[in-house]
Amino acid sequence: MKKYKVAAVIMIIHGGFMELGGVFCMILALLLGTDKFDIGQYFEFKLPYFQENIYMMMVMGAIYGVLRLTGAIGLLKNQMWGLALSLIISTITISLMMFLLPAGIMDGILAGSTLILILMQFLGDKKIVE
Repeated sequence: MKKYKVAAVIMIIHGGFMELGGVFCMILALLLGTDKFDIGQYFEFKLPYFQENIYMMMVMGAIYGVLRLTGAIGLLKNQMWGLALSLIISTITISLMMFLLPAGIMDGILAGSTLILILMQFLGDKKIVE
């Protein structure tokens, strides 16, 4: 259970600071006006489509953040749905991280370590072939 708790803490950090932090930044930008606060100067993605739609990317990040926090809570409560949601969201993050450079590097590190910890705890010392 210890590895599940460490994985859940990593997911809370990942979901709370990285994903939901971007939403708070977007709310501030919308309150001040997007013409006065250009969020694109702080976040630069390598793909122009993402850069042009940075506010939609922040909304997407909020959805990922909420799902990641929900999975972490389920994992801390020792619920199987939390385990499944955590595996799904971490796997999706790993597959999408290359499109979101440079922020995807940190996504990959956090989601990858979460995925490794969950799989190590779930599969334990089981051998492939006995």
